[in-house]
Amino acid sequence: MTKIRNYFIIFFLAACIPAAAQRYTISPINADLVLNQEKIQANVEYLCSEELGGRATGTEGGRNTAAWLEGEFRILGLKPLGGAWLHGFSTNDGLARNVVGLIPGSATPARYMVLMAHFDNLGTLNGRFYPGADANASGVAALLQVTEMINQMNTCRKIYRHGLIVVALDAKEKNQAGAEELWRELSAGKLLDPVSGQPVSPSQIDLVINLDQLGSTQAPITEGNGRYLMMLSDESTGRRSSLESANREPGFGFELGYDYYGSKDFTRLFFRRISDQRVFLDHGIPAVMFTSGITLLNNKPTDTPASLDYGILRDRVRLIFRYLDKVL
Repeated sequence: MTKIRNYFIIFFLAACIPAAAQRYTISPINADLVLNQEKIQANVEYLCSEELGGRATGTEGGRNTAAWLEGEFRILGLKPLGGAWLHGFSTNDGLARNVVGLIPGSATPARYMVLMAHFDNLGTLNGRFYPGADANASGVAALLQVTEMINQMNTCRKIYRHGLIVVALDAKEKNQAGAEELWRELSAGKLLDPVSGQPVSPSQIDLVINLDQLGSTQAPITEGNGRYLMMLSDESTGRRSSLESANREPGFGFELGYDYYGSKDFTRLFFRRISDQRVFLDHGIPAVMFTSGITLLNNKPTDTPASLDYGILRDRVRLIFRYLDKVL
């Protein structure tokens, strides 16, 4: 009876509701109905479980993570690109897998944005387990939650101009090999839009949004203020005004940063060299990276689920969704 009652509550809460003073507008408050902090935390904890072994590329844990994400993409109603959710490729450590899905848009001819987060981590090295909670279970949990919120808006008949290509990337820790493979597939015309049957080309992609390390409050922009979010981007292409507009809405009020703690060198390093959006930037595609910054726990066995702030992560997810809701 408890399960039945819970399902009824979830069904009731997932219904679309009108916004006050917005009688004829489909409001993003509908997406808040599926925003679930407990689910975000549960997904982080599962991704960090010893069952998945740290999610290293080419390991059984990495394969099982990709298979789990395929199941989540199916549940979320994403459509497979090129006829499959799992897109395998070879690395020096064995077979890797990107997980790729689509929420169709309305533009004719089609236009797209890419929302991505890498799921691989260091795995288990010399008997030491690296759970990779912030790096990057937090980004993957955010990816799944934002996707569910976009789908909720579709359920409420919100029409987005851009199709959203959702990608869980493997092999970021192998010189961004997963992002390189995604680019190769795009360039070769292998990612077929399941609605039109036509290949998605790089020229149709207007923006890439990368989620990488979003769950910590241990490296704030201003000491003592854990309510912050960094969006690294080129000033002219990052749609920063959309983020600022969303942040002015009630319930947000984050401290926003557009560089890496004021350092041009570190901003260039994290934005243009060592994160997955680098591949797209190298080919002239505008990109942004959302992050809460690197902490002293990252890439250590101490990067555990208990080290994250799930209330802040939930609110960051909500703000990123509001940004996407404006730019899509």
